[in-house]
Amino acid sequence: QVQLVESGGGLVQPGGSLRLSCATSGIIFSPYTVGWYRQAPEKQRELVATITSGGFTNYADSVKGRFTISGDNAKNTVYLQMNGLKPEDTAIYYCYARRILTGANYWGQGTQVTVSS
Repeated sequence: QVQLVESGGGLVQPGGSLRLSCATSGIIFSPYTVGWYRQAPEKQRELVATITSGGFTNYADSVKGRFTISGDNAKNTVYLQMNGLKPEDTAIYYCYARRILTGANYWGQGTQVTVSS
């Protein structure tokens, strides 16, 4: 079964950096898209970044140039390096996976990122 476990969230000052990790299992041997969404209080969940098993990446305009998504196949882990963090980046960040063959979606439990002075 597919499991996604996020880590790395926390409190950081504006301009600071965090690296989120998503440990994955159950999706290695099929085509998939993995990425990150975020949801701030009273706002819709929005896409942050995705990476496909073919290595294609997409970023939200609001984070492009500041965030980088990458994967380590040996560790079955997807990372989100977040630099130049802004207060508006504050949200719960969710790891996400989509199995291309079936279109099934999978979600992690979320990790809180708070950007504040």
